[in-house]
Amino acid sequence: MSQTAPFPKLKRGLVAILRGLKPSEAVAIGRAIHDAGIEAIEVPLNSPEPFVSIADLVKALPQTALIGAGTVLTAADVDALHKAGGKLLVSPNIDAEVMGRAMHHGMVTMPGVFTPTEAFQAIRLGASALKFFPASVLGSSGIAAIRAVLPPTTLIGAVGGVSDKDFAGYKAVGVSVFGLGSSLYKPGASVEDVALRARAAVAAWDEAFGG
Repeated sequence: MSQTAPFPKLKRGLVAILRGLKPSEAVAIGRAIHDAGIEAIEVPLNSPEPFVSIADLVKALPQTALIGAGTVLTAADVDALHKAGGKLLVSPNIDAEVMGRAMHHGMVTMPGVFTPTEAFQAIRLGASALKFFPASVLGSSGIAAIRAVLPPTTLIGAVGGVSDKDFAGYKAVGVSVFGLGSSLYKPGASVEDVALRARAAVAAWDEAFGG
């Protein structure tokens, strides 16, 4: 089976979701998050001028950083993400055309799934990892039930209503990647506040996963 790029070996399985980020603050916020120890950053496409922010982050952060977009819904979005230099594609759903374009560009993909049917479809389409979304609705027990029937090597992520307080419970059922949104960043937040939240998330990850 063909697959998009494998999910890279990050120091921590944390993805910062910067919904509402403005280009004028992208580099400062991105650097604060990266300096705190979170290497993966996504800018959802329903943010102001998201591809400008993504391009600026790609230029400002080390090449080892995994920068990309969230809420990617069309093949045109995938092409624009590639043009901006983004390598990570996150979506709330699973779409064959989007996945095909991502594979063409060699991107890391994390499509959203909620059911076994969607999970297996995403695997068939070559997903790098599965994004169980919204994770707060499924809960760790719901994810555990679905994970029991998936291939054991499947990389599982939890996104949606997840904060650093939830790491241990999800870890127990095999979740190893977490998308942190409003618990980390909200529009209007100061760089100092985001940095503080990012450091707290990193500390919680290290405690739960022995980092």
